[in-house]
Amino acid sequence: MRIGLAQARFPQSLADGITIVKQMIGRASEQHCDVVCFPESIIPGLRGVGYEVEKYDHTLMTSALEDICAIAKQNQVAVILPTEWKDEDGMHLVAFVISETGEILGYQTKNQIDPEEDQFDYVPGKGRLLFERKDVTFGIVICHEGWRYPETVRWAARKGAHIVFHPQFTGQVANPEFYKGAMVGRSLENNIYFASVNYALEHQGSTTTLVSPTGEKLSVMPENTEGLLVWDIDPAKAHGLLAKRFHSKLF
Repeated sequence: MRIGLAQARFPQSLADGITIVKQMIGRASEQHCDVVCFPESIIPGLRGVGYEVEKYDHTLMTSALEDICAIAKQNQVAVILPTEWKDEDGMHLVAFVISETGEILGYQTKNQIDPEEDQFDYVPGKGRLLFERKDVTFGIVICHEGWRYPETVRWAARKGAHIVFHPQFTGQVANPEFYKGAMVGRSLENNIYFASVNYALEHQGSTTTLVSPTGEKLSVMPENTEGLLVWDIDPAKAHGLLAKRFHSKLF
């Protein structure tokens, strides 16, 4: 399966976010990607990280989602689309999975909320899901989850995921080596691919990176550079041996 990881600029508005997503889907189609993944909350933008983000409007968000589904179908590319989303439980950070035919296959909620995000009254989700495209099974963990809750990645690996996508926002941080090491850890401790997708930022604590099941950094985007990281992954190499050997009943 050919994946595309979109290191996009931070959107100036919901409308700008939609434009960015459309452009990157087009680029992914041109490079024959089967699926393209975006950074955390690409629409309308992530709150609390130094940028102005407009007030949530469910009608506009629903319309944006429908628009992007149509673009996915037009370009025949599956899309992992991180957004804000309000349901009967409250406001969530999620990642929608849209098929290459424009069908919404579901969404993964962010279940571990960063303490700094409590001010926005986000509600943690209640479960985890796996998805499948082109005979590749994948999970999704969102930012803080992948950095500090390795159990979220291990869950997907033990359930048969070949790759875990990690939409994130990491700006300037005091300990960038932690983030670089965590990406390698999530792949190597499970023997699966780990695909971390950040924004193009002037100061990036981590850049968009694909790590192999053996912990090798296969491709790393440069800082402050918009672009699409494209790679053909081999699911046979993601055997998940270490994840499968975990004795969960001991804990």
